[in-house]
Amino acid sequence: MNPIDKKLYLASITDRYVKGKMDRRSFLRAAGKLGLGAGVLGLSSMMPFGSRGGFISPAAAAEIEPDAEMMAWLKDVAKPFAGQTVRLATESTPPSNAINSALKPFFEEATGINVEIEVLPLEQVLQKLTLDVASGLGTYDLYYIDQSWMASFSGDVIDPREKYAANKDLAMPNYNMDDFLPALVDGISMYEDTMVGVPYDIPIFITMYRKDIYDELGLKVPTTMDEYLANAVAIHEAKQPEIYGTNGQMKSGHYSLECDWTAWLWSHGGSIFGPDGKFTGNDEAGLEAMDYWVKLFANMPEGVTTWTWDGQGQSMAQGIVGQTLSWGEFFPFWDNPEASKVSGLMEAAVPPAPKAPLRTTDQTGFGEIPGVGHQGGSSLAVSKYSKNQDAAWLFAQWATSYDTQVYITTLGGGTGPTRESVYDDAKVKANAIKGIGGTTRHLDAVRETIANHMGSEPDLPEWAELSNDTIPVELGRFWAGDYDSPKAAMDSIAEKVDAIVDRG
Repeated sequence: MNPIDKKLYLASITDRYVKGKMDRRSFLRAAGKLGLGAGVLGLSSMMPFGSRGGFISPAAAAEIEPDAEMMAWLKDVAKPFAGQTVRLATESTPPSNAINSALKPFFEEATGINVEIEVLPLEQVLQKLTLDVASGLGTYDLYYIDQSWMASFSGDVIDPREKYAANKDLAMPNYNMDDFLPALVDGISMYEDTMVGVPYDIPIFITMYRKDIYDELGLKVPTTMDEYLANAVAIHEAKQPEIYGTNGQMKSGHYSLECDWTAWLWSHGGSIFGPDGKFTGNDEAGLEAMDYWVKLFANMPEGVTTWTWDGQGQSMAQGIVGQTLSWGEFFPFWDNPEASKVSGLMEAAVPPAPKAPLRTTDQTGFGEIPGVGHQGGSSLAVSKYSKNQDAAWLFAQWATSYDTQVYITTLGGGTGPTRESVYDDAKVKANAIKGIGGTTRHLDAVRETIANHMGSEPDLPEWAELSNDTIPVELGRFWAGDYDSPKAAMDSIAEKVDAIVDRG
């Protein structure tokens, strides 16, 4: 199948799935064969409480004062493009929501360029993207690229490094490509030698805990996996049933369950695949991880096996859990006094150190990078089919510039910035206040986790089916009691995974 036919077919099956004319497993398998990763269902990006929206404070929005020099440059350089319209279809993410609801008018006023942003469920973003590239119509000028789509769409976008170098008149002064966190450039924006887009957002696992409970029980921030478990046990024994030791996102058959599993697997020196492409979750390290998880589970609320990330986040907001290892995007929500019972009580830290050395990429398969800080993320890319590429490139630079990222962050987006310098900005630091929705006081932990603890899942066509169906379905059966031991469950997963991945 040639690339155009492949993308037309992908658009077709996505349309059928969205309209309920194709079941989930068939869609996963078909999409996987076309090279799409876990993000095909919008599940590789974390969406707490149904949306990754953040907290756009009217007071904060009213105080926006964009960098005068940048806006003057935009006003001058955009004159040839005034009246053009730039279109983007995107998932509901903190950057997209902050730009769409509060920041976009500043760009439009300065440039005369109209910006239309469609905020959609991720599978519909994929549907529109695939149809657009297959037809070559250029309906959308900018693409929101989930990390798991990089390989499939790397030939349909313009490498931002090349675009920046090709026309110096359109190169934003002080844009500084080198300011993007190197781990994110490699992890969510690079496919082989192509930079698919510029890093746009980055959800990632960090440790978050109730400081009031830690202080009461004399607990310290866990730096090892054993300490994390010991804290969970101590909280559970002292506070249950009002407050449980920890929680999870462990709904059977859901990608969230696979995310939890990988964090515990990697934290015990395990990996999903070995260098021969065979499943290794049932080796010694994998079984040690399962034993650890079983011990953690004994300190969780009963409903945890029905929760995705939404239920996990809500359980913390309701004040019934003492600590968690989960998505840092939760933290600003929990500090919001209007929506959370734990406002001002939470603290953030990097994940505990792995119990055994992390496997290196030459010890894993399909580009898997073990790390306790499980990550998901996206890039913003200019479509090579766009009829307004220059206007789109101006918007992409503005949307990912230092100044715009500062405002995205201080408006309460929740996700960590993708630029190194934004973490140290005075406005961002000033927003690190306890007890306000959209606080930034968790971002030091996010930055350090990105740099030193980040884990990335493997990249292979079958990963959509494996991560959204095969693995979490069998893990769900284990937690439901269908297997008599972790080994039986892991051996069963190994058999199923290897049969699907078998290259013959």
